[in-house]
Amino acid sequence: MYPVVRMFWQLFKHRNSPPLAPTDTHVSRHVCLPWDIDLWMELNNGRTLTLYDLGRIPLAMRAGLVKVLKKNRWGLTMAGASVRYRRRIRMFETVEMRSRAVWWDARFVYLEQSMWKADGECANHIVYRSAVTGKKGIVPPDEVMAALGKPVERPEAPEWVTAWIEADAKRPWPPMRD
Repeated sequence: MYPVVRMFWQLFKHRNSPPLAPTDTHVSRHVCLPWDIDLWMELNNGRTLTLYDLGRIPLAMRAGLVKVLKKNRWGLTMAGASVRYRRRIRMFETVEMRSRAVWWDARFVYLEQSMWKADGECANHIVYRSAVTGKKGIVPPDEVMAALGKPVERPEAPEWVTAWIEADAKRPWPPMRD
């Protein structure tokens, strides 16, 4: 089940947080609850992806994107992701989540998020390819940035993001059916 109550809590909690530029980092804290764990008593990998929503949506709110989406009747979608899991998150552990946009090209915005344990170790890290969508399909990120009303210069693409884009382009689509 989607954590609707937790999402509303994050939006409420950060409603008065200072605005962010699109490439600034949103920091939030989250607790691994009993319904987030798997049979091995740790944060379920699928639930991790759902919990990342709890960082991305408040990031979008603080950057002014949610208002722009509503005004223009645009939507948000994910077009790809790559995640690394490195440390277990156990029940009732608190993690610090860090969320930010790292770059955009002509079609997509690339976001990175990470969860950090209390001892300072990174538990997992993800890069997303996201898109803003409208009636005619994907809205170019430069148009979205202009709609935010703040001059935003596109950052230089991190090498690890461009390497992921290149590797993902070599992946066959559609996949083979046996």
